[in-house]
Amino acid sequence: MHGEVKYPEGFSHFDYVNPDAPKGGELRMAVVANGYDSFNPFVARGISAAGVETYLYDTLLASSDDEPFSVYGLIAESIETPEDRSYVIYNLRDGARFHDGEAITAEDVKFSFELLTTEGHPRYRSYYQDISKVTVEGPQRVRFDFSSTVNRELPLIIGQLPILPSHYWAERTFGENGLDKPVGSGPYQIGRFEAGRSVSYQRVEDYWAQDLGVRKGRFNFDTVTYEYYTDDTVALESFRAGNYDFRVESQAKNWATAYTGDAFDTGKITTEAIEHSRPAGMQAFVFNTRREVFKDPAVRKALAYGFDFQWANQNLFFGQYTRTKSYFENSELASSGLPAGRELEILEPYRDQLPEAVFTTEYAPPSTGDGRTMRDNLRDALTQLRAAGYAIEDGTMIKKATGEPLAFEVMLFQKTFERVILPFKNNLEKLGIDVAVRLVDSNQYAERWRTRDFDMTVGVFPQSDSPGNEQRGYWHSSSAKQDATRNLAGVSDPVVDELVEYLIGAPNRDELVQRTRALDRVLLHGHYVIPNWFLASDRIAYWSFLKRPESVPKNGADVNNWWVER
Repeated sequence: MHGEVKYPEGFSHFDYVNPDAPKGGELRMAVVANGYDSFNPFVARGISAAGVETYLYDTLLASSDDEPFSVYGLIAESIETPEDRSYVIYNLRDGARFHDGEAITAEDVKFSFELLTTEGHPRYRSYYQDISKVTVEGPQRVRFDFSSTVNRELPLIIGQLPILPSHYWAERTFGENGLDKPVGSGPYQIGRFEAGRSVSYQRVEDYWAQDLGVRKGRFNFDTVTYEYYTDDTVALESFRAGNYDFRVESQAKNWATAYTGDAFDTGKITTEAIEHSRPAGMQAFVFNTRREVFKDPAVRKALAYGFDFQWANQNLFFGQYTRTKSYFENSELASSGLPAGRELEILEPYRDQLPEAVFTTEYAPPSTGDGRTMRDNLRDALTQLRAAGYAIEDGTMIKKATGEPLAFEVMLFQKTFERVILPFKNNLEKLGIDVAVRLVDSNQYAERWRTRDFDMTVGVFPQSDSPGNEQRGYWHSSSAKQDATRNLAGVSDPVVDELVEYLIGAPNRDELVQRTRALDRVLLHGHYVIPNWFLASDRIAYWSFLKRPESVPKNGADVNNWWVER
């Protein structure tokens, strides 16, 4: 993205893989969800089976995991782009082919782009909106022209586009194929499956890209299987019993108490907390600002005082987590202190449109540390709510202008989050605020998530070391009113819009950092979320016949680099 790539032309493999890893065996993993009903991950409707996009579809380019944002040829053998990056040309490899033996052509690339940006998930339209024209210049040569020369990451992110076979979809309706096995070009194809309960991927033995530097030492298992569970407690016990092989643990309590017994004492199961340096992004309780109750940022700010992270970390999480204070947590992209230098220069033109606190107050989520108590926090919340036009009458917090009670619902699908939300609910009820907690199944959750049918929910905004076009989908007003975008909070602010576009147009790494910090700071002071917590390591457990490379890249452990050794 900025500067030189790490790996030279013709490199044999990435540094963090074992190029001599043996092929064979099976990797079994678990998914906690109410099943799936589709093998199409590219549309908003339906629930796609785990792993489809990862294993079935190749892209023009492949990223490395030990650089901020560098890409190398996969389907594309070479790339041509001018200094101003006003267009890009991809020259495809002679041997690139789909699973049915058909060659991957420039027409397939154009077809994939047009299909995904017209009939695919809305994120594709937002992500690639600066592409003005696609031209097939030959059987293996395709050109993308851009409407702006400011967006310098376009030549890289077009390379992330999954390439679909035009001949396969010519006779089918995209998005209505359900559980028909699609044709892809990646290292695996769909094998056996039991609708909604399990799905297996079989390694393609003559996979066309298996000896390329971006694939050598990767995708070593003959079979990758996902088993579906509706309850994580059951899934954990199933892992301990040997019914699947690899688990990423997301619950601190489990990590502290559940990984014990003979299999662990004898070394049959290995547990590791592998440190990583990838951005943690933001996990949070997200306010749906499309709802009247959350339109006022002063109200959102006040409600955040009801969440006691310190209590939760000590009593529920065994002290394992750190409070999140940035949308770009665990990276140099995170804002801190007060704006200064170049970041202040970026924000200064918007001073009259931004809260004064952006320039005068360091953002920090409410805390019960340093001698403060929840009583102190609730007192501050009450003061802020009164200033926002609320009052307590007969034990109920009401908006004085309308008499409407302050009430909202928190939508969850993970039962484990109830123990975190219920203390938050109880704290706010002391102020006369009515908080309902609704646990729904994963299918209902997905539908309500897509249609924005919630007041508050738990949301995750993952980030990379090189933020860019995806920020439109998170924060830009153009995504606020669309279903199925990642703009869960409904952020619609002209200053945020301009900062997003400014970030996308960053000409170098230093400027990208400063522009990202400016956006981060404005979002934080918009109080769109109540930040949760993060962990700078991956907690993993696996049966010991699984082996991994000694070298772990900054992005953390990737099981697709592992192998079986019995």
